[in-house]
Amino acid sequence: MLLDVQNLKVSYGNIEALHGISFNVDRGEIVTLIGANGAGKTSTLLSLARLPRPEAPVVTGGDIRYEGASILKTEPHTLIQKKMMVLVPEGRHIFGNLTVQENLQIAAYAHHRDKNRAAVTGEILELVYGLFPRLHERRKQRGELLSGGEQQMLAVGRALMTGSDCIMLDEPSMGLAPKLMYEMFRALKRLNSVKHTTILVVEQNAKVALEFASRGYVLKTGEIIAGGASEDLTADPGVKKAYLGG
Repeated sequence: MLLDVQNLKVSYGNIEALHGISFNVDRGEIVTLIGANGAGKTSTLLSLARLPRPEAPVVTGGDIRYEGASILKTEPHTLIQKKMMVLVPEGRHIFGNLTVQENLQIAAYAHHRDKNRAAVTGEILELVYGLFPRLHERRKQRGELLSGGEQQMLAVGRALMTGSDCIMLDEPSMGLAPKLMYEMFRALKRLNSVKHTTILVVEQNAKVALEFASRGYVLKTGEIIAGGASEDLTADPGVKKAYLGG
């Protein structure tokens, strides 16, 4: 087991956002968390990423364990420097004044400290361009000139440049045309197949998320109300009615 979330409770001030959720992700697995707005999906990822931002939730109970060890006291930059987990946040947050290639290279420069950093950067850059040919075509363009879908691909590519074992994505399909959305998810599926990268994705588009993932959990108002293989969740009458338009 790579990631084990145990009875996690988090709060924003006096408001509890997660009421003791538990789930796990095995190494090399693709897992999705689905649910409506306000269910606690983003709060879960922010807690896992250990972000210290003022708007990030505070863990008030439970534990987050990575390969059996608690990471509750681990700094967010340490998670990335040790190539454990990296978050692709909602909203992309790319550097608009830098080119596509500069956005990618700066991520590698910040997180690869070893002597062969140039070789590692080149290898991962080749992987990213192989997964997202559009980024290679636009590698000399500034990030602000990309379409929304291309910016999302760049945000994912930048996370991949860290070499982390686990990629966490927050609403990656938001604002994307269906063609670009499926293109991005197919690229992530290839990444998982070729590099065995673990992927945890939070999605409001439950249909697409369950097509993409092998397992899923359903969050509702801060609690996990269902979990299992994607095909089982897709066939579940309650899940179909509430999240799949069935």
